[in-house]
Amino acid sequence: MFENFNHKALPGSPPMRTRRQSDQSRPSGHLTVGATTNNPFIRPRRFSYPRNGMEYLDHLIAKLTQMGDGAGGVQLAAMDLETLCLRARGVLLQEPALLEIEAPVNVLGDIHGQYENLLKYLAAGGYPPEGRYLLLGDYVDRGKNSIETLTLLLALKVRYPNHFFLLRGNHESSNLNRVYGFFDECKRRFTVKMWRTFVDCYNCLPIAAVIESTIFCCHGGLSPDLFSLDQIRNIARPCDIPESGILCDLLWSDPDFVNYGWRPNDRGVSHTFGADVVTAFMLRFHFTLMCRGHQVVEDGYEFFAKRQLITIFSAPNYCGQFDNAGAMMSIDQDLLCTFRIQRPISLRRLTYPMQK
Repeated sequence: MFENFNHKALPGSPPMRTRRQSDQSRPSGHLTVGATTNNPFIRPRRFSYPRNGMEYLDHLIAKLTQMGDGAGGVQLAAMDLETLCLRARGVLLQEPALLEIEAPVNVLGDIHGQYENLLKYLAAGGYPPEGRYLLLGDYVDRGKNSIETLTLLLALKVRYPNHFFLLRGNHESSNLNRVYGFFDECKRRFTVKMWRTFVDCYNCLPIAAVIESTIFCCHGGLSPDLFSLDQIRNIARPCDIPESGILCDLLWSDPDFVNYGWRPNDRGVSHTFGADVVTAFMLRFHFTLMCRGHQVVEDGYEFFAKRQLITIFSAPNYCGQFDNAGAMMSIDQDLLCTFRIQRPISLRRLTYPMQK
């Protein structure tokens, strides 16, 4: 169950609340997942398919969506993951660095290994090909089930490449993985080699997306060096995340609610940008909305710059320490935006936005 709110994806338009349903999400650390009525992948559990076929992908997706055991997650074979990553690399590199996506589409922000929350969003929005999705990055680190999260996302991408789109976040980075958990999770459950296989895969992820030529999407924010969208299209992949420049800024920069223009970011990486920068960007490229993730926001989504920019964060009770809600934004064919909210368990520790 979710709470639902409608907003038109145009700057300055007022919000219109439609229907409200309460959802008390379980803590993200407790993974108790069963089959859902709108899950098209339900199969008997004992069967085998060749790894190069679509039926094998259906089998893997079914296993991932039915068999969470609460403690160690889903039992996965190393060969399955290696094969999936190899196939995913090929699919991702066939896409441009700047995706062009049609509506309708569901937009998700940071997941950070909170696998049960991801499954709830997919159940609510409909599994592909019924539902179409764009995810803004930060699939791993922090949470307890980063392997399941990334594996399911890659499997859905390979199985439904025209219905499921993945962007890169700043945590799709070997440097951050070593600090924030994904490296340790892979080493504990598999090997360091498996982690490197995942890293090789998400080095191929697209960087940004444009929905219906009017909504610009990326993980972090804007760049003072970005003057043409071709600069994004021309980013060569596979690649690491550099310490500065357009790619770094698209994954790392943040809006500044106090100051105008560009300023150094307190993170020690990239910049912050004021509302005036957002307005200039919208006018230059004829966009009506910018969607990004990268920061915890209390209600799961938060507007900036007179509703020209929205931050979406999809991991409720982030890290098990915060009272934030999580959100998924569903954009229909008329560009009407509906926000589905996963409510947190109250922990009464509120500090927003969190630098993550």
